[in-house]
Amino acid sequence: MSNWSKRSQDIDSFKVMELLARASELTAQGIDVIAMGAGEPDFATPPAVSAKAIEAIEQGLTKYTPSTGIAPLKLAISQFYLQRYQLDIAPERIVVTAGASAALLLVFSLIAEADQQVLMTDPGYPCNKQFLRLIEARAKLIAVDGADNFQLNAQHIEQHWDQQSCGVLVASPANPTGTMLTKDELSALSASTKARGGQLVVDEIYHGLTYDGDATSVLAVDDDAFVINSFSKYFGMTGWRLGWIVAPLNAVPALERMAQNLFISPPTIAQHAALAAFESETIELLEQRRWIFKARRDLLIEGLIQLGFKLDVIPQGAFYVYVDASEMTMDSYQFCWQLLEQDGILITPGVDFGHNKSGHYLRFSYTTDIERIKTALHRLAKRLDKKITI
Repeated sequence: MSNWSKRSQDIDSFKVMELLARASELTAQGIDVIAMGAGEPDFATPPAVSAKAIEAIEQGLTKYTPSTGIAPLKLAISQFYLQRYQLDIAPERIVVTAGASAALLLVFSLIAEADQQVLMTDPGYPCNKQFLRLIEARAKLIAVDGADNFQLNAQHIEQHWDQQSCGVLVASPANPTGTMLTKDELSALSASTKARGGQLVVDEIYHGLTYDGDATSVLAVDDDAFVINSFSKYFGMTGWRLGWIVAPLNAVPALERMAQNLFISPPTIAQHAALAAFESETIELLEQRRWIFKARRDLLIEGLIQLGFKLDVIPQGAFYVYVDASEMTMDSYQFCWQLLEQDGILITPGVDFGHNKSGHYLRFSYTTDIERIKTALHRLAKRLDKKITI
């Protein structure tokens, strides 16, 4: 028996990582595995961003930066909010972080005391509750389904808020479901949370990857909300580990102190590289990629429906399709292993995203090209003994 801390023992594994490790082994053996598991765009980082990184290295820009990020990048993010959302966000309110993960850890550390709770959806991104466990706070998971668009609403806050609650976390678009919150829904959530003295935190890391209309930033209805965003998804910079927070101005000094101690500074080269992410040519490329993702989404949805999977909602954003597979399995984890070992298809089991009917659900990520998606669908058809016309 080890003497490791209880908190470290309480952190659950990310099940898809076990599947990814096995997929790598199979690939090394020459077996063709179609990867539809990880939440990582298959496109390379935009060329202008990579070129900017090389330029930074050549100029010797490799030392620590201010803990909240370099001023030119905060200004560029501020201008991005003005251009895309028509929102005037002062650069001083922006805290650049080592990915959205660092942003979430900082914000949770700011708003939650030990044993306090943050309300969030079940299903939802699994690491959120682990961040809270690390700071001795807790996630209060609220079961949502298709009838709720897999999102929290003001009624949920009214029903589940108690003396231990300190905040609400929502994501729009959401992982794993791809659903979004409207402006009115965000406004109602904000009002309900504020009425109880809580803090609203909105994960907006999939903004830009929406296919049936643009996403609304919570800052359009609540200037005091905390926004989490990232360069990983829309901007295609997963490995660069760069994100940001938009915070109320009076929260920035505390966030800065914690960032100084926990991270020193965000990755320097990544910050300089990200300046090119907002150039017009880069945005044009990213918008082209957005519509490629839409075509993939539409094809995948059509195929999955033909195969008998149930879609409670049509995903509006991100790059995931979350399907009810209860007619095929009641054990999503075992089913994913079977698909990987026997059919060479890597997907994510619902058990990674919570406890709410998680054995029934699967998440397909459409971060691979159209032809590979078609091949995966035909492999699924053979597995299920179904016909498909894709």
